[in-house]
Amino acid sequence: MDISLIETLRFEPGQGFIRLERHLARLSASAQALGLPGADKAREALRAPADAPLSRVRLELFADGRIEVRMTAFQPLAPETIWRLKVARTRLDSADPLLRHKTSRRTAYTAARAEFPATEADEVLLLNERGEICEGTITSVFLDDGSGVLKTPPLASGLLAGVLRAELLESGGATEQVLRPEDLSGHAVLVGNSLRGLIRGRLS
Repeated sequence: MDISLIETLRFEPGQGFIRLERHLARLSASAQALGLPGADKAREALRAPADAPLSRVRLELFADGRIEVRMTAFQPLAPETIWRLKVARTRLDSADPLLRHKTSRRTAYTAARAEFPATEADEVLLLNERGEICEGTITSVFLDDGSGVLKTPPLASGLLAGVLRAELLESGGATEQVLRPEDLSGHAVLVGNSLRGLIRGRLS
């Protein structure tokens, strides 16, 4: 199979790899579903130097079982950051099983991102064939409707089972709900992933 699996996580001095067990579990489940060997070697491959700084870590599991890990310096966003959000014309197919896994097949996400210049959008949201919100090109989407529990699209809409998303669902901080662009109007919107955490957004 001409495909690889990717996990992107954060390394913090004194804490290590953030949400490591969740990332390893997702990698293992996806590898089993797609028939890729080698996921059991991922933990051993994730070794950081004792003096490693705050880093973005990209682990890639290839179809032949080979694992490649890259660590690069990471700069967190300022707490007051608000990302400009746009909705893409590019659509996702909710029936595509690959959308549930973080793979190297990024054609739709690349196309969606290319619809807007970086000067107009920090993140681009994708809809499915029914007009339901799925996810951003690199983030999960959350609606804060003031109820105290964030709303996030269900996997059935066609999206990645994000690590941060799963953590929020399990903790009760979020629940699944079908969302459409009009549902975001007048409410706070958050996008996020395991690397950056939750980021405030503004749909325009």
